[in-house]
Amino acid sequence: MNEKRFLTSSITNHLLCTVLALGSLIPGAWAQTATQVPPAVDQKNTASDPWWKHGVIYEIYPRSFQDTDGDGIGDIKGITSRLDYIKQLGIDAIWISPMYPSPQIDFGYDIADYTAIDPQYGTMADFEHLTAEAKSRNIRVIMDYVPNHTSDQSAWFKESRSSRDNPKRDWYIWHDPKGFTADGKPIPPNNWQSWFGHSAWEWDASTKQYYYHHFYVQQPDLNWRNPEVVKAMMDVLRFWMNKGVNGFRVDAVSRLFEDPNLHDDPIQPGLNAFGDPNIQHKYTDNLPEVHDMLREMRKVIDEYPGNPVLISEADEPNIFELSKMYGKNNDEVQLPMDFQVADVNELNAPKFRQLLDEVENNPAHGQPYFFFGNHDQDRIWDRYSIGVNDPAMKARIARMMAALLLTSRATPQMYYGDEIGMITSTPTRIEDVRDPEGITGWPKQKGRDGERTPMQWDTSKNAGFSTSNTTWLPVASDYKTVNVAVETPDHESMLNWYKRLIELRRINPALYEGNMQMLNPNENVVSYLRKGPAGQPSVLVALNFSDKPQTLKYDFTALGLSKGATKTLETDDPSLNHAPLTKSITLAPYATWIAEAQ
Repeated sequence: MNEKRFLTSSITNHLLCTVLALGSLIPGAWAQTATQVPPAVDQKNTASDPWWKHGVIYEIYPRSFQDTDGDGIGDIKGITSRLDYIKQLGIDAIWISPMYPSPQIDFGYDIADYTAIDPQYGTMADFEHLTAEAKSRNIRVIMDYVPNHTSDQSAWFKESRSSRDNPKRDWYIWHDPKGFTADGKPIPPNNWQSWFGHSAWEWDASTKQYYYHHFYVQQPDLNWRNPEVVKAMMDVLRFWMNKGVNGFRVDAVSRLFEDPNLHDDPIQPGLNAFGDPNIQHKYTDNLPEVHDMLREMRKVIDEYPGNPVLISEADEPNIFELSKMYGKNNDEVQLPMDFQVADVNELNAPKFRQLLDEVENNPAHGQPYFFFGNHDQDRIWDRYSIGVNDPAMKARIARMMAALLLTSRATPQMYYGDEIGMITSTPTRIEDVRDPEGITGWPKQKGRDGERTPMQWDTSKNAGFSTSNTTWLPVASDYKTVNVAVETPDHESMLNWYKRLIELRRINPALYEGNMQMLNPNENVVSYLRKGPAGQPSVLVALNFSDKPQTLKYDFTALGLSKGATKTLETDDPSLNHAPLTKSITLAPYATWIAEAQ
């Protein structure tokens, strides 16, 4: 990350971005273009044009963002202390991974109490202060809503497992064994498997039944066929909406229902990383009843002003299934996470073109939602540069994926640290693994610790994340050169690349609200046109997904553009700032080119 980067742009854009990076504006300079600049996301928010169509969303993993009490674990006060940085980056909303009371088996996704704050992160007063401070900066707060399961330490589950006739027994999925072995051991009701390995059924010796857990043993699934569960979980949404949050990212929503007849899942060839037979989760994933509950969730958040949003985590197999998440009348989820695009873990231009075109023209006409990194995926820096050893080329690839994320029509979701080029720091020894997925699956599955290491703020101890001698995960080894403090004054840094792209997305009418048309000037290049409003220029984007120079030829007349590409707005290929842009051009390996087109 210390190599010299060629993040050049046109002279006009260079000066504009430098001024913006300094956080000040030359008097009168902005007034000349003010009539062409779309209103800020935080100012324009109507029912027909809600904020979440244009806003940039930033995921914060609270354990790893900022520690203020010296215990080596990030906290709510830490997030509050970094709101100015988040604002300067250009973020419109923060999605915070779970901060509820939890035994931390799955680091917060095993919730013991849905309507409280885990003391290791702070207090409810700290959270209320965070939302107030965020609101004062026009930053919205999105909570992580985990409806599929609770912790086995939840008061609900403790009651449920206490006896077969407890009033909350039916709040979870309980079943008798299929039978018993010759030596008296119970046999699970069917072959359903946990996402994290082995049987999804756990025997409870005290009540002589199995309970179902799609994830860890300590995460029993709620029974969403029980109206009392539905009511309780809808009240959870209301509780946090009343605290001032602006929506929810709904975790594992497609797993809410299971086949009540307990059919075995189909077995597929081979074994998974946990040594189990591969199965198709046919009877435990994406059942039709999921959509009934999404409509109920949507009704609840629609009771509140400000256009709150639902974001669904549902790794649907194709665009048709993804489109169902919007609802037949756009009455379910506004922003389904597009795992089809996110899981193309290679620079495959034809595949990206296909998927981008499909989601842009999805049957529901819903707003696309893209992400290339989160707390369950290797970092962008590593995932798309497998086999590439040159640090400069790795940086170009990371910048290219940032450009794809931030110049497409989709609502973009960033992951903390991607903007500075943080890398995946996977443990090399099993004794260092904290993630239970890695402990269970080692060495084939090493877990998710590598993408969850502390945010790198500066060159001080623990990268400025914590004053503790030991942090919950170790800081990545490159923090001395890859951090916010080092990159902020460097115009050519990854951080300032992200800042310029976010600002360009906000101020350019074509990127702010224009349609998106996929182009194919070259098989190795992902390219598209963002159509400008009437009388305004369009924006042409070209991303070279290959390690060789690629020639681009566009039929601008067929695209309704009489002048062609008239000005480079942003690029990391210096030759494109001065070359004639209306003729065929050559794009350097892994280079990004964003141009004005008329």
